[in-house]
Amino acid sequence: MQTLASAAALQRAEKMALRVAFILLVAAFCPAVLCQQDGTLGKETTVQEEQNNETKVDSLTLASINTDFAFSLYKQLALKNPDKNIVFSPFSISFALAVLSLGANSNTMEEILEGLKFNLTETPEGDIHRGFGHLLHMLSQPGDQVQVSTGSAMFVEKRLQILAEFKEKARALYQAEASSTDFQKPHEAKKLINDYVSKETHGKIKELISDLDDSTLMVLVNYIYFKGKWEEPFFPDFTFESDFHLDNKRTVKVPMMKHKILTTPYFRDEELSCSVVELKYTGNASALFILPDEGKMQQLEDSLQPETLSRWKDSLRPRIIDELLLPKFSISTDYSMEGILSQLGIREVFSMEADLSGITGDKDLRVSKVVHKAVLDVGETGTEAAAATGLRMVGSALIMNPLEVCFNRPFLMIIYNTNTHTPLFMAKVSNPNEK
Repeated sequence: MQTLASAAALQRAEKMALRVAFILLVAAFCPAVLCQQDGTLGKETTVQEEQNNETKVDSLTLASINTDFAFSLYKQLALKNPDKNIVFSPFSISFALAVLSLGANSNTMEEILEGLKFNLTETPEGDIHRGFGHLLHMLSQPGDQVQVSTGSAMFVEKRLQILAEFKEKARALYQAEASSTDFQKPHEAKKLINDYVSKETHGKIKELISDLDDSTLMVLVNYIYFKGKWEEPFFPDFTFESDFHLDNKRTVKVPMMKHKILTTPYFRDEELSCSVVELKYTGNASALFILPDEGKMQQLEDSLQPETLSRWKDSLRPRIIDELLLPKFSISTDYSMEGILSQLGIREVFSMEADLSGITGDKDLRVSKVVHKAVLDVGETGTEAAAATGLRMVGSALIMNPLEVCFNRPFLMIIYNTNTHTPLFMAKVSNPNEK
């Protein structure tokens, strides 16, 4: 979540901080305690010409760029949080920064978009925004059993006025809306924003903002909410207590879910010493679970590139897994992202040289804080308290060596939209018991 800062916007002598906050939420992969928020996105308010015209940034190119950003961000988070759980939505972060870049000019704008891994000599700014708008429209298709809801909202100090051009672009391309807020009453403003976030995420993130003061001028919130149901649910009666190896010396007891005789896409990557299992949701999403061999997590993390993900997807083949063991877990994270984004080249927007004058016309505006919160729940079924009625897929009669895949040590998880190939969430599960 981002907080923006401004110096002379309210004609005051002292410098003021304008905060732009954006959240991201990951929740409910399997038990999916979350539901789609009605009407926030996917409305007919999307720019019609963007729906009718072919965007110059095709879905596969955009997916590759978003994957590059996701892996770059992951490597920074892993570096700063060794041996810790990691969960974030690269999609949500990139969307929030893209909305922000609408109001940025010159080098500030270039740094943001290049930090998102775009090459501005190959892809003009306008095409980038149209690509994101098209992606948003594709993710908001009605009738998909996988429910994805993502949105942006701007809370602006009531004495400031957002430029009409920025407001229209934000609404048309990203369906971001703005509302007036009295930041001179910080407690009330904080409650207003946190209540909004809690409602949009169905209570998964209850307190996105912990500190607001009367110097705050603007808060930009971005959220993503996911609900998925396994095509092949785990049966709760099979879940049992088992050891999860944190490292060579330490273990913890975790509830371990079990599938027996499951046919699902599988790939053994000998080059990177890991096993890749795809578990599909009913609808347009899948989860990849990547299990490195013992002692090979660092090698795997260092090798993450967009080509790696493409190779895994291309190499996956249906395979009978005699026994698949996966821990049931609920993890959450809370990051301050300024330093991490700076490492990715997004620096000027946090400095006094920032040019965000396209938002309010104020050239003293800068980003002071970026907060990212995420929650991820994985369990046996796709809906809370739902009966497991999944059918077993019947494999071919090929005779293969018995295959067992046991996620009883740290592993990676990537959830992506199968229509757009866009990575929605990424996680590293180092300890399933850490909340």
